[in-house]
Amino acid sequence: MKTEAIEENTKKLKLKKTITYAVMLILVFVSAIFVVFQVFEYRQDYRQLNTYIRERDDLNAEWGRLLIEQQTFGATAQIGTRAVTQLRMYSPPVAQTVVISLSQTSEEKK
Repeated sequence: MKTEAIEENTKKLKLKKTITYAVMLILVFVSAIFVVFQVFEYRQDYRQLNTYIRERDDLNAEWGRLLIEQQTFGATAQIGTRAVTQLRMYSPPVAQTVVISLSQTSEEKK
């Protein structure tokens, strides 16, 4: 009777060990699958981040070009304003305008 109880306890212990190992094995596989999914998501996010960084760099370059263009147009107006205010320049009226046309003597000599 004592041996039967020991054998029964041994069987129960083996069953518990088998179940424990099976659960641990399942948990290891589930963990491995989650690691694979996390790496996949990380790579997608990293690729997306690089796309956003490239887009940001392109937009920064375009912004710089637009600032240069704005300064160019602003400088033209500023030059005209300074010519009028500081140098007292003005567009002459039609009565004071003289049109000079060059004769085509250089072409006629050829």
